[in-house]
Amino acid sequence: MDQSKIGTFIMERRKKRGLTQAQLAERLNITDRAVSKWETGKSLPDSSIMLALCEILDITADQLLSGGREAKAAESAPSLPKETAGRVPRRGERRWRLALLLTGGLFTGTLVCFICDTALTGGLSWSRIVAVSTGYAWAALLPWVILKRGGAAGSLLSLSVFTVPYLYSLGRLLRVRAVFTVGTAMAVLSLVFLWLIYAAFRRMGRTSQAMGTACLLLAGLTASINGALYLLEAAPPPDAWNGMSVLLFLLAAAVCFTWKRGGE
Repeated sequence: MDQSKIGTFIMERRKKRGLTQAQLAERLNITDRAVSKWETGKSLPDSSIMLALCEILDITADQLLSGGREAKAAESAPSLPKETAGRVPRRGERRWRLALLLTGGLFTGTLVCFICDTALTGGLSWSRIVAVSTGYAWAALLPWVILKRGGAAGSLLSLSVFTVPYLYSLGRLLRVRAVFTVGTAMAVLSLVFLWLIYAAFRRMGRTSQAMGTACLLLAGLTASINGALYLLEAAPPPDAWNGMSVLLFLLAAAVCFTWKRGGE
């Protein structure tokens, strides 16, 4: 394992991604001095942050440990004939196949519910609830399946767009107004905190600091939901059990923030 070649490869990939040493260090929650040591061949990234580093640099662990030799060999190797290459499905093709499988499975399940509902009741009653819920699930999961990068953001965006219409439709079908009023309040609170958690991981990477921030946000979300349910008269005042869940998230955040990372 040649530390010098690995360091040079890290520097090349960092520059190709348009990152400075300080920006890379910030995303990994380490010091820029540690990054400088990698690139000069004085040390290697710790195993605890290697996967996060590979994700940021858009490389595999094998490419990192081989100093990029694997990637260069692949670039210089002659391309396979079209007949041979066509037999191996690309990642994009696999994602589209999974999307078709997801769509077909959900559609088939909904169709079976329609048939059973019609046979049992002579019309469409409960199966409409299944259809609306299935469509909502499909809209939320499809971006995650199709998009290589940004799948989480795509799913969050779908949830942000379709949650309120879904709750409105569900409330109408169930003929329970509280499903829409209370559900919408809870959904808006949850989506705000989910976007904040997503932003934390985007900025900090998969680090203990990001996990700690997520736990703090989950503690705030739990407290906000308990308070909102009480104000909407949908639940009794928050009690000790509600406070316990908030406390557990706060303790988890404290552990994450004090956890020592390697490579610093």
